[in-house]
Amino acid sequence: QVQLVESGGGLVQPGGSLRLSCVGSGFTFRMYRLSWYRQAPGKERELVAFITSTGGSTNYADSVKGRFTISRDNAKNTVYLQMNSLKPEDTAVYHCNSQLLFDDYWGQGTQVTVSS
Repeated sequence: QVQLVESGGGLVQPGGSLRLSCVGSGFTFRMYRLSWYRQAPGKERELVAFITSTGGSTNYADSVKGRFTISRDNAKNTVYLQMNSLKPEDTAVYHCNSQLLFDDYWGQGTQVTVSS
């Protein structure tokens, strides 16, 4: 069956870095657009970044531009989110998403907490 499994979250101090990973299985990973979303308590889910199937194009939320980098390794069925210069407002559950036409898959999420 289709699975997306995130890892790499945790507690980090402001200004620190984390790298999230998401491994996909059960579908043709290389054909799908991949995204990272986040949802903080009491807030709506927010698109953080996405990357096209070939990796040729990326897009970021204004709030993370210049700090976060999305990348993918289709040979490993993995998408990454490198997060630098983390701020307390980046605290959220981060979910990866894969999308192609009417297929839309989600992972369970990984918690990121930025606090001193």
